[in-house]
Amino acid sequence: MAAARIYLDAGGSAPLSARTRDALSAGFADGWADPGRLHAESRRARALLEGAADAIAEAIGVRMEDVHFTASPHEAFNRVIAGIFSARRGRERIVVSAIERDALVHAAAHASSDRLSTVPVSAAGHIGLDDLAEAMRVPDVALLAVQHANQEIGTVQDLAAVSALAQRAAVPLIVDATASIGHVDPPAHWDALVAHPGDWGGPAGLGVVALRPQLRWLPAWPEGDPWAPGNVSVPLALAAAVALQERLENLHTVSRHMSDLVRRLREQLALVAGIDVVGDPDMRLPHVLTFSCLYADGEALVAELDRRGFAVGSGSACATGTLEPSRVLAAIGALTHGNVRIALPPAATHAEVERFLAAVVDVVGDLRTRSGAPRLG
Repeated sequence: MAAARIYLDAGGSAPLSARTRDALSAGFADGWADPGRLHAESRRARALLEGAADAIAEAIGVRMEDVHFTASPHEAFNRVIAGIFSARRGRERIVVSAIERDALVHAAAHASSDRLSTVPVSAAGHIGLDDLAEAMRVPDVALLAVQHANQEIGTVQDLAAVSALAQRAAVPLIVDATASIGHVDPPAHWDALVAHPGDWGGPAGLGVVALRPQLRWLPAWPEGDPWAPGNVSVPLALAAAVALQERLENLHTVSRHMSDLVRRLREQLALVAGIDVVGDPDMRLPHVLTFSCLYADGEALVAELDRRGFAVGSGSACATGTLEPSRVLAAIGALTHGNVRIALPPAATHAEVERFLAAVVDVVGDLRTRSGAPRLG
């Protein structure tokens, strides 16, 4: 009997739990009506939508009216950046770190007509605070965008220090929390925040925006609902809220478990010649890990591990259906090819990690032999 498959690619597309699937079904049963209308069916749908927004707002630490839904995290980045940039007339530059998501960078480049200042990061993935301070001294900076934690290498940023520099320059701070909400405590320092329900075990097709009440923004798009034209999917919003509540019920217990598994992976992979484990070993997400393999092709690694029953990622985590070289790994000076990216789901076990470790060492050795690579170690 074949061994069960092991899913290790939960970043941005985590499996839905039974409870979340039940919530999705309930949303379709009771929240199918247009929440913007006045009859009883719509009022019921609107109550479900408001309940979902309230639950997510509580988890983030804001009021319900400060939370907005969009059709995707990509649209959330587009609208947040465009809206804040529009309100900052006379300021034409956007500052980002070198390891921000492609979706955020593309939105910032479009809004600012490519007037971007990119701040370098350290080998562990931390934004350079001296470089950031220098970039913020330019008088035409409209906004600063820095992620809470990186979706590929797991490094968590010091947002308190980043926010202090933004406040000193009177520049709004947008925080990408798409990889961190539901895995660690939410960030406290931001003016606008974007989150991704798919990353915490909610369904795809939804983005979350939170705005501080004092933040100024102007719609930079046609009239209508400023965040979700055509209305939000009530079933998706309800399932997203239930998934987040479920994650938060055991957040610290699950995080400790994930951290133990990732620590085991880091320690054992670091012993293999030609494998480089990247990211900060301590200030990091509990469930994310990337390593690069010398003399091994990333596509071949993913394909062979998949054949042996392991679902993993490689290349840029922002690329869809491709194995484009990772900008994140390039920015920290790591190998951009031959990398494997892991994001553990909450149900991952020690036995699965041990199976993966045995398999990856075997796969890397086989690929190196087939390619005629020199012996390492």
